[in-house]
Amino acid sequence: MDRVVEIVTNVNNALNGFIWGPYMLVFFLLVGLMFTIRTGFFQVTHIKYWLDVTFLSIFRKGNNVLRTDDRHSISQFQSLCTALAATIGVGNISGVAVALALGGPGAIFWMWLSAFLGMMTNYAENTLGIKYRYKNEKNQWVGGAMIYIEKGLGQKWLAVIFSVFCMFASFGIGNMSQGNEIANGLRNSFGIPSWITALVIMVLVALVIMGGIKRIASVTEKIVPFMAITYIIGALVVICSNITAIPGAFAAIFGNAFNLPSMGGGVAGFTIMVAMKRGISRGVFSNEAGLGSSVMVHSASDVKEPVVQGMWGIFEVFADTIIVCTMTALTILCSGVYDFTLYESAAVEGVSLADAGLLSGVALTSAAFESVFGALGNKFISIAVMLFAFSTILGWSYYGERAVEYLFGLKAVPVYKIIFILIIFIGCNASLQLVVDISDTFNGFMALPNLIAITLLSKQVVEMTKEYIARVKEGKETIGGEEVQ
Repeated sequence: MDRVVEIVTNVNNALNGFIWGPYMLVFFLLVGLMFTIRTGFFQVTHIKYWLDVTFLSIFRKGNNVLRTDDRHSISQFQSLCTALAATIGVGNISGVAVALALGGPGAIFWMWLSAFLGMMTNYAENTLGIKYRYKNEKNQWVGGAMIYIEKGLGQKWLAVIFSVFCMFASFGIGNMSQGNEIANGLRNSFGIPSWITALVIMVLVALVIMGGIKRIASVTEKIVPFMAITYIIGALVVICSNITAIPGAFAAIFGNAFNLPSMGGGVAGFTIMVAMKRGISRGVFSNEAGLGSSVMVHSASDVKEPVVQGMWGIFEVFADTIIVCTMTALTILCSGVYDFTLYESAAVEGVSLADAGLLSGVALTSAAFESVFGALGNKFISIAVMLFAFSTILGWSYYGERAVEYLFGLKAVPVYKIIFILIIFIGCNASLQLVVDISDTFNGFMALPNLIAITLLSKQVVEMTKEYIARVKEGKETIGGEEVQ
């Protein structure tokens, strides 16, 4: 049995090394760059417009962006919150810290770059998602990468592969690993037994996901803004308490991003390549642009115009990575708990962070908050991890549901939900690192068929964008009753 586990582990490590390796990361960037160039740097040239259509429209009455009158659909804001529920997760707290610890401050610059280009990748996904979505037997909108792969490319086999990857990823990276984070955090900070945490999460998740996308959306539109705003405020308190360190933090980010590779000792250390790999992979893993996951929930929106939902995709990446991940990075860099020299020395000497007595992950972020809030900082991060992970479970339950429906039909969805709920208990109480690692690989492999599809369908995205911009200039597309130029 041990031999089998060893073989599975080695095979998974090889596959994971490829899908999250340099070649695939370059592929992610090139696809985003392609859409950025072909749409005329839409995320920059039309920043006022997509902010008006998305974030600012939340505070404005009388927004007349065309909507469907379908009672089974969810609002555009709810689709955003449900997508953010899956993307704003533990990785925004621990993943950024890991990127800093292993890739240096320069990793943050490359994270920003991947997000900047990823905005247009996510835009393309959501635009295609709305264009190719359809109604199922329950009159619900069904959309996602598997739909435009089948209907747009005519390659059902590729759509099936994507759906299989998505289904398995939902059980691991979208469920068990999140439950494990919640259980560990509550046990370490508040002494709550893991089995109690598991039962509570199971009940809460069941109450939500059994109500379908409408109930999931109604919950996430309350949880996500609250948890994101609360976390950002806490981070800003830490950053402002060390306001004089802000210039140095940005200097470290930009300076380390373009350091020449070290030539000494044959050890790459904290070179530009290490920073690039850690930063780009963190950006992609965090906002999921290119994975084709969030398009499933965006496709359930009440929007009529595909380009409008695409702009919500731009804001999704912006909020997740440019805002939340940046808050975590600046908190760590400004608080003084991170010493680049010590981390670099450990890397050059080949000493693990643990053996060198250096913090990483949640512990590093927690230390940054404790530097200002004291013992409350640790509890604050534990609660943030709990909320972020719980919301991720909700978001990924819907992704898995859509994949199961595509593969096996509507009748299989209730069975999937029951299995999804039961697996939470296993995730909270067992150490299943290999299972989580395998699901992480499945998560990454969702990108291959999706990136191929949106690249081959890119002409359609560009044409829809140009047509929409032309209508805006003619005054045929308005926001809040006012013409937008």
